[in-house]
Formats: sequence, structure tokens, C-alpha cells
Amino acid sequence: MSALGTAAPYLHHPADSHSGRVSFLGAQPSPQVAAVAQLMRDLDKSTFRKLLKLVVGALHGKDCREAVQHLGASANLSDERLAVLLAGIHTLLQQALRRPPGSLKPEAFQDELQELGIPRDLIGDLASLVFGSQRPLLDSVAQQQASWLPHISYFRWRVDVAISTSTQSRSLQPSVLMQLKLTDGTAHRFEVPVAKFQELRYSVALVLKEMAELEKKCERKLQD
Repeated sequence: MSALGTAAPYLHHPADSHSGRVSFLGAQPSPQVAAVAQLMRDLDKSTFRKLLKLVVGALHGKDCREAVQHLGASANLSDERLAVLLAGIHTLLQQALRRPPGSLKPEAFQDELQELGIPRDLIGDLASLVFGSQRPLLDSVAQQQASWLPHISYFRWRVDVAISTSTQSRSLQPSVLMQLKLTDGTAHRFEVPVAKFQELRYSVALVLKEMAELEKKCERKLQD
């Protein structure tokens, strides 16, 4: 008695419900991106370009702490606002750059930033960085700096019910059998009792709920 299922070996990217467009920002923008979009609406282009230069330097692995302090003083930016701007721009660029070249079109990229409320004249600088001549160098630096862990390339599961077993307490108790293969070639197979699987499902749901509540608190704090 078993039910067999498989999971596709690729990631599903959320799409825009109106156009079917795949969003490079995910199902919804992260708190960092949402916060920086609000702060960028009244940011002058000169200061934005200096911020962008600092973020690019950080992506290249440079120590930009002294330059950050200098910019904060010269542009009259508080430490909190400067931190939100840098973190938001860094996150936005990382989310765009992690997409393979060609999978994200410049028009879709610019449309999404406009929907966030980012000024059009600032979007051009971001687009030139993501799709311009610096892109190959940024991709090369990211590959050199990254410390990739093996991830799941194949996953298969089934639910089994033991008809007879040497352990009477396990007789007719369903269990979930899982088999997975990692990108480094290793394979793993393990069995989880349904009760333990339900505990895992509950724990994951609880963590996701707490993360959502934490994001809302961060958004309210930034709005205040």
C-alpha cells in the first residue's frame, strides 16, 4: 500500500498574477527592498550614484566602511537611513544578479522597479549595472566569492504502511520514505514516521508565521 510522488528538480519562481511575468523579486519584495524603494523617492541622483558605487564596491569584496561614513556626513544622511539604503540596494541588485543572463529582460526589470515606486531616472542607473558591461565581472566575482553548499537535484517520496513487522507496535503504522540526491552526487534515503513528519510540518509553518510577523514589525518601524 503506497502512494508515489516526485518533485521536479528545479525551482519555481512566483509570477505576477496580472501578466504571468516571472518576478525577480519573488512573490513579494523583501522588507529591505520595500523600505529602500520608499527612501529612494526623494533621493537626488548624485547621492544615489555614490550609494550605488559603494554597493558595487561591496559586491567586489572591498572594505567600504570609511567611504560610507564620509558619504553619510557629506550627504547629511542619518546612520539608520544610510543603512536602509545600502542594505536595500544591495539586496535588490543581488536578487537581479542571481538570475541567469537572458532570463530577466531589461523591460521587465524596469517595470517592476517602477511598480515599487522607484524614480525613473534612478532605474536607468540600476538597469545599466545589471545589463551593462559590468555584469560579466560582477558574475565572475560572485562565483569566486561564493561558498556553495550542495543542494537537492532530485527528490522522491512515498508513503508506506507496514503490514507485518518484528516490532508489533509498528504494525500498520504509516511512514514517509524519502530519497534525495544532491548536486555533489551523494544520495540519501531515510524514513520518517507520519507523526514526526506532522511535527516537522507544524514547526516549519510556525517558523514561517514568525518570520512574517517579524517582517511586519520591521516595516512598521521603518514607517514610523
